[in-house]
Amino acid sequence: MVKRSRATRRAVALLDAVVAAVILGVGLSALVGLASRAIGQQAEGERLATAAMLADEQLNLVLVRGPDNYAQRFPLQGQCDPPFEQYGYQLQIAGGSSSTPYQVAVTITWLSAGQTKSATVSTLIAARAGDDPDPPREPESAVDRSQGVPGAAPPAGGAP
Repeated sequence: MVKRSRATRRAVALLDAVVAAVILGVGLSALVGLASRAIGQQAEGERLATAAMLADEQLNLVLVRGPDNYAQRFPLQGQCDPPFEQYGYQLQIAGGSSSTPYQVAVTITWLSAGQTKSATVSTLIAARAGDDPDPPREPESAVDRSQGVPGAAPPAGGAP
């Protein structure tokens, strides 16, 4: 009777170890699956953040150059500049006049896991005021940055 009891205890301990190993394996496989999905979602989030930054850049270019004749002077679609050449852009400028704002939309597209993804941002941009559509942006005189800005107060501490 003692031998059977000892053998039964060993069998139960072995069965407990096998069940624990199976539960641990299932838990670890679920954890690895969650980790891989989290890494994929983080990479997709980075691509979406990059697309938002590129859309903002395109809208700022329209804002600076003016929406009224942007299409005649600059391309409305194409690939983004390096290092973002895997992203493409397409601008749509509609409506607007000197008294009403233009409806400007930019769509950024990219490939992700074999699928084309896109993000679209739209806003209203007013026409540029003034006669000169692209004024010169050079300073009237050269600025010597090694000595500070001409006419500026000397830095704190007394040294000019």
